[in-house]
Amino acid sequence: MKTRILIITSLLVLSTNPFVSGQVGTSHPATQREIAVTFDDLPAASTRRDIGTWKEINTNLLKTISSNRIPVIGFVNENKLLVDGQRDENRVELLRMWIKAALELGNHTFSHRSLNSTPLEEFESDVIRGEQTIQTLLAENGKRIRYFRHPFLQTGRSLEIKHQFESFLTARGYTIAPVTIDNSDWIFARAYDNARDAGDQQAMKNVGDAYVPYMERKIDYWEHQSLALLGREIKQVLLVHANSINADRFDEMVRMLRKRGYRFITLDEALKDGAYFSADTFTGTGGISWIHRWAITRGVSKDFFKGEPTTPEFVMKLAGVTSE
Repeated sequence: MKTRILIITSLLVLSTNPFVSGQVGTSHPATQREIAVTFDDLPAASTRRDIGTWKEINTNLLKTISSNRIPVIGFVNENKLLVDGQRDENRVELLRMWIKAALELGNHTFSHRSLNSTPLEEFESDVIRGEQTIQTLLAENGKRIRYFRHPFLQTGRSLEIKHQFESFLTARGYTIAPVTIDNSDWIFARAYDNARDAGDQQAMKNVGDAYVPYMERKIDYWEHQSLALLGREIKQVLLVHANSINADRFDEMVRMLRKRGYRFITLDEALKDGAYFSADTFTGTGGISWIHRWAITRGVSKDFFKGEPTTPEFVMKLAGVTSE
């Protein structure tokens, strides 16, 4: 009898997923939602590499983060600290800004290579090279690197490589930083930068105005995917990048998240959710949300994945990309 009840309950959860049934709406949780915010590609992800632009990005981001007391973590690519092959102290100072704001830094590899296309030994060397400066900066403040984020969210094309690399990370004291709310903020960022570089203020405004509504549709989708797969909304982990569009619009995203009932938590707190102990045997080519990794591991039907919001066509065109 208990088995029949569990089966019926699971079917009801799936049948009420608006993305499976074709309906999209905003859910209203009975309890407060929680989210950990993570920024990738520090010190900056921009079509411009001048220190002035990068300092502006970090200053504006940190102003919003600090004023809202959001315990974010930033993932660093240390190759971005180099100018003509030498470490540039002005770029290092951008990372110090995060530490002075009492924020955590994690390792995103030195050169943002993909584990799916890089020999494991070379990839591990890139991880070690990517921790040198941030390890020193954190040690100056009595801290250490604790988290690693896979570039492109690509975690290996075989279970053997995936597990070998996970063992390597464990031996070096790392915890993998998963992502549940995946999105294409990088496409918006490229379109935004292209419009700025072309001096097209109206195009910049159009992209910026479309950004947070797009992110809300994505967040709504992942909330319902969590409900459909796990029967509840989990503590979410959001991935965004240290770019100009977030520097200018992250305050709007914060207001949107609070309106949806979110409380901002640390990555530590998020990973205490039992969902993050779910089996993950995904070895596909793409970098995808952990919610979808768990779903694929459980063998759910293809209908489960339907309805994910896409980037507006005008943003794709302005960014110069043909697929997400």
